Order: sequence, then C-alpha cells, then structure tokens
Amino acid sequence: MTDHAGENDSFVDSVMDKVNDKLHSHDSSSDSDDDKGKKSPVNAVKTKIYRLFGREKPVHKVLGGGKPADIFLWRDKKVTAGVLGFATVIWALFELLEYHLLTLLCHILIVAVAVLFLWSNASTFINTAPPQIPEVVLPKDIVLGVASALRIEINRALEILRDIASGKDLKKFLVVIVGLWVVSILGNIWNFLTLFYIVFVLLHTVPLLYEKYEDKVDAFAEKAEAEIKKHYAVFDTNVLSKIPRGPLKGKKQ
Repeated sequence: MTDHAGENDSFVDSVMDKVNDKLHSHDSSSDSDDDKGKKSPVNAVKTKIYRLFGREKPVHKVLGGGKPADIFLWRDKKVTAGVLGFATVIWALFELLEYHLLTLLCHILIVAVAVLFLWSNASTFINTAPPQIPEVVLPKDIVLGVASALRIEINRALEILRDIASGKDLKKFLVVIVGLWVVSILGNIWNFLTLFYIVFVLLHTVPLLYEKYEDKVDAFAEKAEAEIKKHYAVFDTNVLSKIPRGPLKGKKQ
C-alpha cells in the first residue's frame, strides 16, 4: 500500500514538473516575442537611411517615371544625346552665331515650304509620288490639360508670394530674397538663353550623377543639413526672434 502511494506521488510530481516546464517555456517564448516586438520599431528607426530632401522613392520615381525620367537619367542614351544635341545647336545659333528667333523661324519655314512646293509640282514631271504632308491638329484635351496645369502652378506661386509678402513666414521671406538675389547676379553674368541652357544641361547631368553616387551625396547632405540647422538656430535666437512679426490669421483687426 505504501509502495503504491509512493508511485502515485512520483507520477503526480513528474506530471507537475512537465506542466511547469511547458508553462515556463511558453512564458519565455512570449517574453522573447514581446522583446522582438519592442525592438522592431527601434531597429526600424535605426535602419532608416537619410535621403536628400526626405525622399522615400527612387530617383526615377521622383522624376515622374516614364519616358521623361528615362531621358533625364540617360536610360535611353540616343534620345538623351539627341535632346542635348538639339538644345546645343539652338544655343549656338542664337548665342554664338547671333541668330534671332524670328529670323530663324522665318528661314526654316521658307526652306520647308519651298521644298514641299517644288517637290509637289515636280512629282508630275518625274513620275514620282507627291510628298505626303500630314495633317497637324492640336488635340483639345492636351491644350486644356496644359493650360489647367499652368494655371494651377501660377496660382500656387502667387499664393506663396502673397503669404511671404504679408510677413507671416520670415524664413520663406529670407529664402526668396536670397534666391532672387542669386538669380539677379547670374542674370548679370549670363543672358536668359545661356542661363536656360545651363539649367537644361544640369537637368540632364545632375540626376544621373546623383543616382550613381547617392549614398555619398546623402551622407554629405546629412552633415551639411545638421550644420545649417545649428547655425540657423543661433541666427533665429539672436536675430529673427527679435524681429516683430505680422498679424496672425486668427487675430481680429
């Protein structure tokens, strides 16, 4: 009887030990899962990489994707080279050869109309097909879409200028003043056509170089942004905070 009771006690003890082991393993696994859940946001923050202007998309997507982005990033080298070559020829005609826009357009139209006219009349004598002149018509939807987009951008620019001129945002005011001052200096160095050509060339070279060396550029930009924020904080404390601001929107006159 005593042996039977001892066997029952040992059996109960073994069952209880197994239950405790399972509970302990379940608690440890849940704790580890909780730790992983707690660490994952931190790890996500740590692994977040700084990108220039806070972009979260690839450079191709930032440029709008599609054919324009392919041209800017030299995905289609023949098309990009052709666009840059055409722009260079136009710049050389106006800037180096001192052609005027109206004169150039008239000369191009004279040559085109004369060639087509002579070809159409000569085709009856030399037994060749006359030139197939396509009918060019501007689609209404495209014209309205461009006009609407242009109207939206102009209204947005006017709204920004209005907010800046009203004295509500001193930081934007200073940025605009410095930007216009830099553009005026560049305007004294180059004329509008040369400045436009330089910007056009930069649009077809800077994105390509940035995509190729984006890690190095982003690292440098992160350090530069930290230094700019540090200096701006000092400037804001010593100068900007002491300048009286304009009336607030919610303030009654």
